[in-house]
Amino acid sequence: MAHRFHRGGRLLVFGTGLSAADAAHVVVEFVHPVIIGKRALPALALPGAAAGFAAELELFGGHRDIALAIAADGGDDGLADALTVARDRGMLTVALLGQTDGPVSRLSGLDHVLTVRSPDPRVVREGHVTTYHVLWELVHVFLDAPEVFQ
Repeated sequence: MAHRFHRGGRLLVFGTGLSAADAAHVVVEFVHPVIIGKRALPALALPGAAAGFAAELELFGGHRDIALAIAADGGDDGLADALTVARDRGMLTVALLGQTDGPVSRLSGLDHVLTVRSPDPRVVREGHVTTYHVLWELVHVFLDAPEVFQ
């Protein structure tokens, strides 16, 4: 992710149901860092329903960007379609899932699929929150280490 930001990429985040709120939370973390000295990074939560995410990625996504899908279950067909578009456009694809048997988990060619295996959606969401906070921290660790990009 840090490499994509370093090259001018943006983070495009999307999810359905409660995961839409998580998508907005991720964006706030990247756009408004709470740690002094950490820079704001370009991020956008895609609005709307799963059926529209693929069209939004077609319109806004580019090969330098990152597509992050969040689903407390295995994702639906709309999220799978969106990640297919992102993959085909050369975006870095990341999926945070709660099950391994949904349409998103069956996609091939995604860069990173991180699954919290629990039948309890609250546990899954807590795992996702922890994961995207760690991702935020790692992005900044690498962006603050210029030797990584040489």
